[in-house]
Formats: sequence, C-alpha cells, structure tokens
Amino acid sequence: MCHRKRGVYIRVMTDLTSRQRAHLRKLAHRLKPVVLVGTEGVTPPVLASITEAFHSRELLKVKLQEASPLSVREAASAIADALPDVHPVQTIGRVVVLYRADPETPEIRLPARGG
Repeated sequence: MCHRKRGVYIRVMTDLTSRQRAHLRKLAHRLKPVVLVGTEGVTPPVLASITEAFHSRELLKVKLQEASPLSVREAASAIADALPDVHPVQTIGRVVVLYRADPETPEIRLPARGG
C-alpha cells in the first residue's frame, strides 16, 4: 500500500503487524547505523552496502546525512522498493530501521500474526 505525499509515493509499513514492528524496534534500540546515505541519495552502491550488511544481520539501521536529497520516509520507501523482502520497521529522526529475515536460518523470531 502506498500513500502520496508531496508528489512522492510513500510505502506504508503494512507488511509487518504493529506487534511485530514493536518487537523489532525493541531489538533495534541498541544498534548503531551501519550504512550512511549521502548527498546523492539511495544509489546502487548504497543498496549494495545494505545488501552486504544483510548478509551478516537481519536488523539494521541506515542513517541519512543532512545533505541527503530525500526525506527519511522517502529513503525508507526507496530502499524497500529496490530490495526484495526488506521491510522498513521505523523511521526516527534521520535514521531508518530495516528488517529482512534470513532466508535460510532466521535468528529473529517475530511474534505471531494476529491476536
């Protein structure tokens, strides 16, 4: 599902339930950003860095520099659209929390969908 804001389509974080997002936010609290988005925005090298980071972890933070041409929500949407199975969990300040389950051996166990 997408919403239009200022002429840009923003992907709504509906792939995860609110309970699952809350669980992932709790786990992400202690993490430091591992990828920085600079003045050119979300470029193929940035996406490659994020993909590489997902090889060793399932949950990560991406920080947008002040000079980034995108808002934090636009960047989260662009990353989620460009990379398969990546879910934006949270945007806070200039930081995006992203989640992608390991396809072979997931380490993070999410709460069940539904009540």
